[in-house]
Amino acid sequence: MAQYGLVVNGQKTKCIRCTRKNYGPEELQIAWMYLEQAQSYKYLGSTVNSYNSIEEEIHYRITLGNKAYYAKQFLFKSGLVSKKSKLKLYWSIIRPIVAYTFEVWVSKETIKSKLMVFERKGLRKIFGPTKERDGTWRIKTNDELNKLIRHKNIINHIKAQWLSWFGHLHRMPE
Repeated sequence: MAQYGLVVNGQKTKCIRCTRKNYGPEELQIAWMYLEQAQSYKYLGSTVNSYNSIEEEIHYRITLGNKAYYAKQFLFKSGLVSKKSKLKLYWSIIRPIVAYTFEVWVSKETIKSKLMVFERKGLRKIFGPTKERDGTWRIKTNDELNKLIRHKNIINHIKAQWLSWFGHLHRMPE
């Protein structure tokens, strides 16, 4: 490696084995160095793990979305900000944080469900409860929320972006 000008710090460098088979932790030997095997690492803000699963990444993204919401909750709870403006804030600040790196996500029902639960929770806070004719209050149903946002939920947003990304890749030269 040194003959090519590559110097690797064996104490800082770790390797990862991405497979569905269950291997125990082992060290990889390169020349005189032994590299420790890691289970996961962060790369460009996204988690890569050895068992090729994105559930941990989805959980992390939802946690970041919650943090962003609560950091700006004074805006979302304010009576001075219109619901339309709150929705635009959600779509421009919170949703991109949650949907970051979605291009590489596998579309599983459990992931869709977690994302929809997160989004509905935020939308219910933005739109508030509904007052019935008898004076009682109730939370909005999923269908009511879907109509309020004109079916522009996070799953449809991700699907549209996937199609856009596919179109971009399809137009690329060989």
